[in-house]
Amino acid sequence: MTAAQGATQGARARARVEVTAAIKDEARRQLAADGAAKLSLRAVARELGMVSSALYRYFPSRDDLLTALIVDAYDSLGEAAESARTEAAKTTRGRGAPAEHWVAVCRAVRAWALAHPHEYGLIYGSPVPGYTAPQATVGPASRVGQVLISIARDAHRSPDGLAVAKLPPTVHAEAERLTADIAPDLPPATGLALARAWSQLFGMVSFELFGQFNRVIEDRAAFFGHAAGQLAYEVGLVGPGVRG
Repeated sequence: MTAAQGATQGARARARVEVTAAIKDEARRQLAADGAAKLSLRAVARELGMVSSALYRYFPSRDDLLTALIVDAYDSLGEAAESARTEAAKTTRGRGAPAEHWVAVCRAVRAWALAHPHEYGLIYGSPVPGYTAPQATVGPASRVGQVLISIARDAHRSPDGLAVAKLPPTVHAEAERLTADIAPDLPPATGLALARAWSQLFGMVSFELFGQFNRVIEDRAAFFGHAAGQLAYEVGLVGPGVRG
């Protein structure tokens, strides 16, 4: 390959990245205006001044574009959670640190959702009619869960350990199956508590974002911080002030 050929391929690659970004940006604008169910490749192409056949070279179908947006949203949320964990680790040490890391990550999830309500709605709102998420979304979707599991794992390995609750017989088998899938190095009771906390975390965020807290919870930041601390306690991350 000559230098000129390399430069041409490089320019084409940069142009493809720029056009792909423009398509996604316009698709997000349409999501905000009309919702995911009404997303249309033809409408995106029209707004960008492209012919539909040109856009299909980037995203062969509406579902391919939706998948790209979903993966981007999960990755952005995952990065926010991971960054919050890293920053919390810089300032917290010793007893109670896992609980503080947990609350920091939960706050980051809430902050991201409030800053990106339409992207949050795309990944945690109503299913898009006719769309089935492919395997490519599974890894990005698990990033927040993996951060929370890693906090519990580090606590379990620490000198203080985890406060592990006793499970009733009715959920023992399910707890063992679930924990073997998501965190086989943790006690079954912790795996079940993590799943419960994960659902409650996103339930709280969704209630706030979709209006269920209207005229019910006024100081939502304080409520959320307290609730996140309670979830940390229930997972076994016992630390100073967690239950307060």
